[in-house]
Amino acid sequence: MSTRRDDRGAAYPAPLVMLSVIAVAMAGLAFALTGGDDRDEEVVTAAQPAATSEATPTETATSAPAPPPAPEPPPVDRAQVVVEVFNNSGIRGLASRTGDEAAAAGWQVVGSDNWVGTIPASTVYFPDRLEREAQLLAEDLGIARLMPAVDPMRGDRLTVILTADRA
Repeated sequence: MSTRRDDRGAAYPAPLVMLSVIAVAMAGLAFALTGGDDRDEEVVTAAQPAATSEATPTETATSAPAPPPAPEPPPVDRAQVVVEVFNNSGIRGLASRTGDEAAAAGWQVVGSDNWVGTIPASTVYFPDRLEREAQLLAEDLGIARLMPAVDPMRGDRLTVILTADRA
């Protein structure tokens, strides 16, 4: 009996064949997703350790530029902002005294009067476009509560309603 050589080749175990097929598929997928580019920047960037805090010239060239900082809004011109002051307490002359204090700080106070209604605490009310100004007026007067203006408040000015003496 002579031994004939089999022409079919060698038989490999099934797990080894499956791992080889998966490895080839993964390599093909990686090539397709990266576009097959062989640029030096990507290779250098990929080789950098994750904990590095220093930027290399290659990283700097490939990173997106930072957006310019938002311009700062102009400073508030108190003299251009109209303010009305109302007294919602039983303290006589409170609105007038507070209006004088606001005017001394540079605000354009156009009047003071009594307010009829229920307000939980002294408040500066503002239309949307005057929110920054309202924050500054509240700081000037020592008032902690700020709220958007409601009807019947006017939309072109800040409205201060006092419920107690702030001093």
